[in-house]
Amino acid sequence: MHLTQEAFLAAVQERGEYPSQQEAERAARVVLALLGAHVVGQERAELAARLPETYALILLNPLQAAEPLGPERFVRATAAWIEGATEETAKWDTGAVLSVVADAAGEDLMHRVLLQLPPGYDLLFGHPDRHEADSRQPGERGA
Repeated sequence: MHLTQEAFLAAVQERGEYPSQQEAERAARVVLALLGAHVVGQERAELAARLPETYALILLNPLQAAEPLGPERFVRATAAWIEGATEETAKWDTGAVLSVVADAAGEDLMHRVLLQLPPGYDLLFGHPDRHEADSRQPGERGA
């Protein structure tokens, strides 16, 4: 699925319940710039191909991360880049943007993207329990 820029922003705005499209755009730019530093290779290229061009370019030219950030530090980094943000609002921003990215990516690509990220990102993308399900011992039952 390939989204237009308007459709992508409208989805982020709706999920984030932002009063303006500018706020949705600011969140999208920061979150995708940080995400681009964490996803590499074929998965990053495929993910970019499913996003509107403006956001694909942000993903492909990311803010550099010295090390992979765990989900909590990713949210803190988002807060640092968004003026006036708190950790709570940044968690909201991250979830709004990444859940739209996950929808655009589709199940197979999202699975491969999550394998590149530290554990816990599935929650930020709105896909809880993905890692736990993958790491369960044979014979164990899920909740």
